[in-house]
Amino acid sequence: MSSKQRPLLLVISAPSGAGKSSLCNRLVEKFPQMIYSVSCTTRAPRGNEQDGVHYHFLSEEEFCARIAAGEFLEHARVHGNRYGTLKQTVVDALAQGLDIIMDIDVQGAKQIRLACAAMDDENVIKKSLVDIFIAPPSLEELQRRLRGRATDSAEVIEKRMRNAVDEMKHQPYYQYTVVNDDFEKASSELYEIIAREHHNRW
Repeated sequence: MSSKQRPLLLVISAPSGAGKSSLCNRLVEKFPQMIYSVSCTTRAPRGNEQDGVHYHFLSEEEFCARIAAGEFLEHARVHGNRYGTLKQTVVDALAQGLDIIMDIDVQGAKQIRLACAAMDDENVIKKSLVDIFIAPPSLEELQRRLRGRATDSAEVIEKRMRNAVDEMKHQPYYQYTVVNDDFEKASSELYEIIAREHHNRW
């Protein structure tokens, strides 16, 4: 066993409104060696978005060629555009000793688990994977939070709630579940998970 700290690929999912983005941002603030994964997309840059910083912007043809070459750890089509994470992006970060966060939906997380299951046990991605589900205290509380945002119509909230019920069914497949009832408590639980996993076998 090496005393070197194990770098982590943190795959974090949650229903909309569970507080995932705020918790992920707190982790990046807390751990200096933690970064967000930079995804590829076929959509055009928006505003001041920079290639290689916010996204890797690819043409549809290039994206499809990379799918065919098996270069993606996960990919999906969302609202007509393709999004995906290159295996090499993850490998490069882990090789530098960085922890890499993937803030991703349950379908993407499932793709990553399946990809890792097919990998050799010594594969750096497989050895580094830690997946965490951020759950709301209850569906009632989730609905209250979504309404409290005052940014979505009743129809959008209803759709998000239907999606949340489906997403919660994936919770048992994650290594860890953190219930975000209290933000500071949930943050502390995440810190403890990461500290423990940093020192697991490598």
